[in-house]
Amino acid sequence: MELLSYIQRLSDAYGPSGFEHEVAALTLELAGPFGESSVDCMQNVYVKRAEFKGDRLRVQLDAHLDEVGLIVHSICEDGMLRIMTLGSWVPERIPAHAFRVRTRDGHWIRAISVSTPPHYMSENEKHHGITIEEIELDVGARSRNEAEEAFGVYIAAPVAPDVTFAYDEKHDLLFGKAFDCRIGCAALTETLRRLDGEELVCDVVAAYSVQEEIGGRGAIVTARQVEADLAIVFEGTPADDYFAHPDQTQTALGRGAMLRHIDRTMITHPGFQKYALELAREHNIPVQEGVRRGGGTNGAPIHTEGAGIPTIVVGIPVRYIHTHYGWAKLCDVEAAVALATELLRSFDESTLEKLVY
Repeated sequence: MELLSYIQRLSDAYGPSGFEHEVAALTLELAGPFGESSVDCMQNVYVKRAEFKGDRLRVQLDAHLDEVGLIVHSICEDGMLRIMTLGSWVPERIPAHAFRVRTRDGHWIRAISVSTPPHYMSENEKHHGITIEEIELDVGARSRNEAEEAFGVYIAAPVAPDVTFAYDEKHDLLFGKAFDCRIGCAALTETLRRLDGEELVCDVVAAYSVQEEIGGRGAIVTARQVEADLAIVFEGTPADDYFAHPDQTQTALGRGAMLRHIDRTMITHPGFQKYALELAREHNIPVQEGVRRGGGTNGAPIHTEGAGIPTIVVGIPVRYIHTHYGWAKLCDVEAAVALATELLRSFDESTLEKLVY
């Protein structure tokens, strides 16, 4: 199954914000067959669909390549690595996990995130919580010289969680890291594959962007380059079914893609949102609606580009994003792909006039 292969390969790849070059190369390999592909200086990847004509309604498909990670701040005399975050982490969830640190020669070596053992902590220290400044990474070195010379670690080296993807077919469960947003990248690629060779009445440009986790910086560039009329943003979005009250759950595993009406950075174009929801119902595609008090996506920089671009966010529910591990369901990814493909099939030169509310 191509979609499952896309998810596995993209999830297992290492690429924290600002260091997406390896994931960009993989994306070129996976999505390149479906159009004219290129990569810019930031490592944003573009795939202009093979059937692109240049004089029709233009649609940008977006998903971001980066994952939350760390960066080496400094190397201590005892060989431990001090760190800073790339993206949003809760510090208490970082210690006692495996990471990979990229060395000078391009290899990713193992590291363990550590903090002071409880045996050496006072009662006050045990209860005050931990800060990112107190967390270190241990690659097994015994001195700074050994960390640098023998292990090849350097200042500003990128760090990514060390997790291997798995699929539980019986329960339709995906397990892995970086589902925010590699699962969206997989859905975008599968959308291109399913429409490959099919005649549409719109032009499609896929943009796999970088540095979303630190402010949507890549999408600022891609939106300017693509100059779209409409945009569909794929996102691995936080599931709320494990903590929200049942009558307030809006992003549950197994209930389909989530279309958010609002978050901290964007009010979704109501006309486009209505259009997408109605089309989903027409084609019996499972979707759920979300109203978010926080969060943000690449929809923010994209929808304000140029004269404004009507944009929707097609979210795939993921439990425990911005940690090492995530659960998601393949059926929700399938729903996101189905919605995107039907949307693209429905678009024509009159579509913008239909986005009324």
